[in-house]
Amino acid sequence: MRTDSSPGTLPAREHLPATDAGIPVLDVVIPVYNEEKDLQPCVRRLHEHLTRTFPYAFRITIADNASTDTTPRVAARLAEELPEVTSFRLEQKGRGRALRTVWSASDAPVLAYMDVDLSTDLNALLPLVAPLISGHSDLAIGSRLARASRVVRGPKRELISRAYNLILRGSLQARFSDAQCGFKAIRRDVAQVLLPLVEDTGWFFDTEMLVLAERAGLRIHEVPVDWVDDPDSTVHIVKTATDDLKGVWRVGRALASGSLPLDRLARPFGDDPRDRDLQGVPRGLARQLVGFCVVGGLSTLFYLLLYTGFRPFMGSQFANALALLVSAIANTAANRRLTFGVRGRDRAVRHQAQGLVVFGIGLALTSGSLAALNAATSSPSHSTELAVLIAANLAATVLRFLLFRAWVFPERRDGAGAAPAASAASAVVASHDPVSAASPAYATSPSSPSSPSAYVTTPYATGPHATTPQVTTPYATTPHATTPHAPTPHVTAPYEARGDHDSRDAR
Repeated sequence: MRTDSSPGTLPAREHLPATDAGIPVLDVVIPVYNEEKDLQPCVRRLHEHLTRTFPYAFRITIADNASTDTTPRVAARLAEELPEVTSFRLEQKGRGRALRTVWSASDAPVLAYMDVDLSTDLNALLPLVAPLISGHSDLAIGSRLARASRVVRGPKRELISRAYNLILRGSLQARFSDAQCGFKAIRRDVAQVLLPLVEDTGWFFDTEMLVLAERAGLRIHEVPVDWVDDPDSTVHIVKTATDDLKGVWRVGRALASGSLPLDRLARPFGDDPRDRDLQGVPRGLARQLVGFCVVGGLSTLFYLLLYTGFRPFMGSQFANALALLVSAIANTAANRRLTFGVRGRDRAVRHQAQGLVVFGIGLALTSGSLAALNAATSSPSHSTELAVLIAANLAATVLRFLLFRAWVFPERRDGAGAAPAASAASAVVASHDPVSAASPAYATSPSSPSSPSAYVTTPYATGPHATTPQVTTPYATTPHATTPHAPTPHVTAPYEARGDHDSRDAR
């Protein structure tokens, strides 16, 4: 896995210009698989709604996921009749694959998608994309589980949807309310950085994208929606749920191991007030205090359990020293990762060595307290020993936090004045020039500049870009360039098969 960063940062969030000749502001993707009956009424209804209510230029892209019925002919006919409609053909199935392919190739600054059944009321579309147009948010999702939402669906799907989101909250610490509603939007500059990190090509694509965006500190706007269940959905619920749980495990393991370079995405825009260098305002002090207290409480409990276990086999001083040593190593590692946001193995040995020095100070305080207690009484009770140790540890804890913050994990600044957790964030792993994208995209052929000819095969790869069918390289970090353009009708996009799903919402 590459961990080197590349030059280029995302620009500060700005309101999109009111006019931009020739380029639509919004590109709505409709992923479909064998939807010959529903496709035409869906596209015409969406086209009519956008024509009547949307104040910017728009495009509707039909992303055909290897349909075997007449869906491609229906899509081609709609593209011929409606100038704002284009169709795109992929030879492999997967909703995530379709979205990543079309979004990566689109030149629209705001990218959205919705399911072909139009279960979500279209009146929520403008509120969905407005925060992205204004520059307020990075992603936007429709939520069926918000209090203001009005949802009509059976108890089975309601239970599955809520259970799935509870799993996300418990396992991946997700704070968004609805991961799988087929109604989402993202800014293109954000998608260029985020999409190469998303590995899934099926139904879990949405969830993985949202979890990574949230962990990276991006702003997700939620819109309550009116939603009516589609009784004719052909989604295999058991298979989809199984694949989603596998995705949760994979992403959770990647987050726990630190293999995702999310620290380089954290607050990538240049206008985040948390990145401002204000005199007299410690950076991240409140969050660090909370994290340190939580880690300290658990470490103290761990220390007391160890002391209680060691005490019957050795004297109080040896039991105290051994328990404090073991808990200090665990405490330093936990504070390094959770409190001060230091990831990876860089300087880990040095941090542990400095932590042992801090441990020595704590040992002196606690050992001195025990010595004073033994001098005061010849045979103190076990409860008295524990009380004295707790008091001594509280005093040592305050000193430990100050030493950790000022000496072990100091706030380092680079030339731009960035904090350690945000310094890498100020050098995002992509170039975001309008003609450069850090995401999988189609390379254009010199003889046919408007037509995608081949899929760039290595997201974030260095060196010359390959143009053979994609070989997925998840979680790599070096960008490649591409020329954004609108997908054109009936272009076959080689893409590796990694799922067997249709285009409808599973929940």
